Amino acid sequence: MQTTATPLAAAPAQAQIQSQNQAHATALLRVSLGIMALAHGLLKVFVFTVPGTVGFFESLGLPAFIAYLTILAEVGGGLALVLGIYTRWVSLALVPILLGAAWAHAGNGWVFSNPGGGWEYPVFWAIALLVQAGLGSGSFVVSRRFA
Repeated sequence: MQTTATPLAAAPAQAQIQSQNQAHATALLRVSLGIMALAHGLLKVFVFTVPGTVGFFESLGLPAFIAYLTILAEVGGGLALVLGIYTRWVSLALVPILLGAAWAHAGNGWVFSNPGGGWEYPVFWAIALLVQAGLGSGSFVVSRRFA
C-alpha cells in the first residue's frame, strides 16, 4: 500500500520554513536599522563634524555631552545591531535617541522632507526599534551567546 503525505505530515516542515523566514526577516530588519544608525552617527562625525554636531545640540539648549552620547550610541549601537550583539537591549537604548530627534525636528512639521526635517521619520524609526526589541536578533548573528 502506498502512503501519501497528509496535510498534517507537511505541517512540521512548513512550520520550520516559516520559522526560518521569520528569523531571516528579523535579521534583515536588524541589519537595516544598524546600518541606518551607523550612517547617522558617521554623518555627525564626518559631514557635520563633531564640533558642528555639538554646536547644533547646544543651539537646541542641550548640553554638549548629549551630542557625544548620541554619536557614540549611533555608531556603537549601529555596529552592535549589524553584528547581532545584544539586539534587544541596543534597540531599546536607541529609542530615546530617536525620540530626541523627533523632539528636535518637531517644529519643522510632520514630513521629514520639510526644510530642517520633520518628526515622522524618527518616530517611525523608534517604532521599528521597539519592534526589533520584541523580535530579538533573528538569524546571522556573530554569537548566539550575545544575541
